Amino acid sequence: MKHDNGLVSLPEPGMLHRALLLLAVPMVLVSLYLVFIWSPVERQMGVVQKIFYFHVGSAWNAFLAFFVVMVFSILFLITRKRIYDMIAGVSAEIGVIFTAIVLTTGPIWARSAWNTWWTWEPRLTTTLILFFMYIAYIMVRSLDMEWQKKGRLSAVLGIVGALNVPIVYMSIRWWESNLHPVVMGEGADGAGGGMEPSMFFTLMFTVFTLTLVYIVLMQSGVYIEKLRLHAKKLKAKQQEKMTG
Repeated sequence: MKHDNGLVSLPEPGMLHRALLLLAVPMVLVSLYLVFIWSPVERQMGVVQKIFYFHVGSAWNAFLAFFVVMVFSILFLITRKRIYDMIAGVSAEIGVIFTAIVLTTGPIWARSAWNTWWTWEPRLTTTLILFFMYIAYIMVRSLDMEWQKKGRLSAVLGIVGALNVPIVYMSIRWWESNLHPVVMGEGADGAGGGMEPSMFFTLMFTVFTLTLVYIVLMQSGVYIEKLRLHAKKLKAKQQEKMTG
């Protein structure tokens, strides 16, 4: 069955989605084991340091989500296909969730490391700005207006918001923050690093696991959006029959 505006069919969730979902569940459990049991406790910060794995993994996937928003927003502006608008919207919602996790875990970590729940250091500040930009993006998408116009407006906002991602990433190097650590290296060039091998493995495994969770959420979100659009079209046809 073919829909308008580039939406071709309404398939059931495929084998790939089910396989990734079945893979994600044990990987989440393994990640929890690696974080809380297998990886060593950091000497200075103690157990609270373990929140670092979820903090970094969530930040990476927030950046990935907003990059996907930018790519599919550009594709939507070029092609005007509704499926691209859907993908961008779903990815933005997931990115906001991951950013909220970053902004929640960050202050918990900061309380132990800096003896304060919040400080206006460069990365925290730019991350908060990024969060509000995509909250605004989601609010635009919820407006009651014609979908093409809303799609164009949100696409522009999504692209502008994504341009803030490299600013967030580079902020502690550009503004030479002495508070927020450079996670993947030491010094302005990011070279080197002082992480123990077991900690580094746990970090990479957690980042990969959360990336898999992002993919599963994307697949589910796009499918739900297709269902919602399909139901709206069926309702419109039914109303036409009743009025006709």
